[in-house]
Amino acid sequence: MAPIKVTEINSEERHTMLSEFIKLIAFKRQQITKVFQKGDEVEVASQVYGFIGSYYDETILSPVGAYHYRIKYKTLLTDDESAPLEEMVTAAVIRPVPPHQDETISENGFRLHDMVDVFANDGWWFGFISGKIGEEYYVYFPTTADNIAYPRHVLRFHQEWVNGKWKYLPKIRN
Repeated sequence: MAPIKVTEINSEERHTMLSEFIKLIAFKRQQITKVFQKGDEVEVASQVYGFIGSYYDETILSPVGAYHYRIKYKTLLTDDESAPLEEMVTAAVIRPVPPHQDETISENGFRLHDMVDVFANDGWWFGFISGKIGEEYYVYFPTTADNIAYPRHVLRFHQEWVNGKWKYLPKIRN
């Protein structure tokens, strides 16, 4: 049997692959594998243009029928900013809150092309590490085409809710 030839993936190809992979994930609906109850802490994926790829912390106020929930955002406010925003969402955009990541996971820092979430603008935004200068990590967001620097403390490794369990995404390395 002939040996498998491993080819190097250049940075531009890796950037393109990661961008397409993240877009596929950001635009998909969650598997409905869990029924939520009043008071459950959850994340809701935005389906609004310009916000796709972001997740917001909420609390379930009540189930509404089989596939909808009334939720209250923790970080988003009503237009007059007098109270937390409440709205009805479908079950397909809701997932449990990911488990808290052990500090030792990111103590060694993030590496180039790691898929991460960044807490910014009141939610978690999905992207990948595109560079590091000093203590700041640059994160590229494929759904908005932004490349922005952040300190480590607002980053977490991205996880996906798959078949009722949290999974880290595979790393794309040379």
